[in-house]
Order: sequence, then structure tokens, then C-alpha cells
Amino acid sequence: MMNRPMHRRTALLLASVLGSTLLLGAASVQDTPAPLPKSVKIVSSLPRTGSANAQTTSMVNGIRMALTEIGGKVNGVEVLYEDWDDASPQRGNWDPAIEAANADKGIADAMVVAYIGTYNSGASKVSMPKLNAAGLAMISPGNTYPGLTKPGFGEANEPAVYRPSGSINYFRVVPTDDVQGLVAAEFAKSLNATKVFVLHDRELYGQGIAQVFEKSAKVLGMEVVAFDGLDTKAANYKAIATKIKQSKAEVVFYGGTTQTNAAQLAKDLLAQKVDAKLIVPDGCFEEAFIKAAGPKALEGRCYITFGGVEPKLLGGKGQEFYASYKTLYGKEPEAYAAYGYEAAKVVLTAMERAAKKGTLTRAAVLAEIGATKDFSGALGTWSFDENGDTTNKVMSVNTVKDGKFETVKVVGN
Repeated sequence: MMNRPMHRRTALLLASVLGSTLLLGAASVQDTPAPLPKSVKIVSSLPRTGSANAQTTSMVNGIRMALTEIGGKVNGVEVLYEDWDDASPQRGNWDPAIEAANADKGIADAMVVAYIGTYNSGASKVSMPKLNAAGLAMISPGNTYPGLTKPGFGEANEPAVYRPSGSINYFRVVPTDDVQGLVAAEFAKSLNATKVFVLHDRELYGQGIAQVFEKSAKVLGMEVVAFDGLDTKAANYKAIATKIKQSKAEVVFYGGTTQTNAAQLAKDLLAQKVDAKLIVPDGCFEEAFIKAAGPKALEGRCYITFGGVEPKLLGGKGQEFYASYKTLYGKEPEAYAAYGYEAAKVVLTAMERAAKKGTLTRAAVLAEIGATKDFSGALGTWSFDENGDTTNKVMSVNTVKDGKFETVKVVGN
């Protein structure tokens, strides 16, 4: 009888030890990371159909360069790349239905760990909420509309509407239009403009930067004589050119792109002998704009702002990128080539950090991209801020001379 309590205590002690051992074993199994996959995939969604093709080909070339530099592998894991088109022949530009389908395709493919895109800010409005809900990292080499990331710069529900999960999955390596629009207005002021005529293409990017320019111009003491949207499918703008001439505005600002008929506006200002200088944003900073407008309509008459500097003026690692690009492809890179390259380098560096920690999942890659600080790349040394925006604020004002772009001024460096 005296031994029973002792037996009971011994049994309880053994059960406790055994249970603890089993729990520890289970925990160790759970804590063991899954083996790294044999291969993963990154994709890009850019307008590959239409006049933006030269620009986006340059960006895709930059992405491929970044992959080549690491031998196509991260910590022994093969990195596959797919180049997706978000444009349609009918539009000759990005198409909302195609961008939505691309986002769905990326989400459905478990191998995809990062989505590089979009080029057009309006396209990102379509895919951002989808990719955010899926926890798939998105990094843009070209979006500049502030409302995608910054509260108070767009519509009342922006940027929260793009973040249904409540967390940030979208990043960009290019400065935003709240910076660019101000630089354009300050340059207009430096041209001794007292009156400005503001036009836009009625699209997210174009109208957004036109609004920033308008507000900045007023703060700087210039009179905004008009703020109008253009029919981007119109055959010509001779009527609007006549209105501009009658207004006696010294500067015309057009918030738009090559694809939304900026070149036709430039040609009609020349044809109607309008003396005002034309200022356009980075959506026109491509060879296609010069070809479409013709040098005569631009030389000495047009200025183009850009969130950065032309590739040949990049310093440090940017010079290495520029030289390598010319060697590989035998031609000058378009303005956004370095941004495609930088976006890919950020993704690949994040993947490398994640793989070294023993995992290469979407969540791990997203976390590492968000932790990007003091990144030393082709665009200089910069970080992502709390909104997912780059801290790089270098901007340039450019013109056209002898049929080529030429930098007039660099600010913010």
C-alpha cells in the first residue's frame, strides 16, 4: 500500500518526460525549414505592343542583364524569367483587361515570387490590389503617380484601396510625380514664364502630374490660364494651339506620354507658330517621342523632365551598367533601362538574403524586399521608405539637340 503513491508519481513523471520529448520532437520538425526549391520565377508585366516597345525592350534587357550577372541562380536555385505583355493591339498601349489577367496568372503560378511592373501607373491600379491580397511582391521600374503609395496625394481612398491585406507589397525605384511636377514648374519659372497653359491626357499619370504642375505654378506666382484635357485620339490639335497662341502663355505643360499623342501636340504648336515652350514629363523621355514629333518640333522648343538622369550620366555602378549594356546590346539604353535593371537587382538581392536564411517563399522574398536599406546600385545608394517609395530624389530636365536628348539641368543630387 505504501508503494502505490510512489508508483503513481513515477508513472506521472515518466509520462511528463515522454510528453515533453514528443513535443520537442514535433517542434523541431515544425521549425525545420522546407528545403529550397529547385527553381523559382520572376515575371515582368510591361507594354510590349505599341510605341512603348522600344522603351520596354530596354527595360527587359536590363532585367536580363541582372539575371546574367548572377548566372541565373540564387544560392543554387535556378531563377527563371518571363516577359509578359500588358498591352493590346487594339489600344496600342496597356490594356486593363490584360493587366488584370497577368496579375491573376502570376498569382496562380506558385513558382512566381516577384512581379516586376508596371510601366504605366494606371495599369498598377488594376493589379496592385490583386497582388497585395495574394502577398506577392510587386516592384515598379516606371510608375510615378504619387497616389499609389502616398496618402494625401491622390483620391480619398488612396493608397489604402490598393492594400486590402493591410500591409505593403508594392515598391518602386523611380521618384514620384509630386517631385517631378514641382521640378517642371520651377523650370518654367526659370524660363521667365508668367503665364502657363496646362493640358493633360485625362489618364491617371498624365492628369496627376498636370495637377501637381498647376498647383506648383500658382505657388511660384505664375498664372495658369487654362487647365484642359485633350482627346488623345484626335487627328490634330490646331484648335487648341490657336487658343494657346491667343492666351499669350509662355509655357505649355502637357501631362501625357508618347502614346497619348504628345508628339502631335508638339507638331501642331510648331505648325501654328506658337512661341511658347513645351514641357512634357518622363512619359515622353524616349526615342519614340523624337521620331513621332520630328526634331524640328522639339529642338529649342521642348523640355522633358525625368525622374533621374539619362543613362550616360549615371555615376558609380551606373557607369558600369551603361558600359555593359552597350557592350551586350550594341546600342544606347533608353531612359528606363537602368530602372528595369535596378528593380531586378533589388529582387535578386532580396532572394539571396532569403535563401541564405533557408527559405525562398513569396512571403520571405516580400519581407526582404521591404527591408531594403542603403541599396548600392546603378541609381546610387538609396532605401525604400515606409510607403515603399525610393528615397532617391534625383531629377533632370532635358531637351532635344541634333535629334538626341541632351541634359539641361540636374537637381536633387
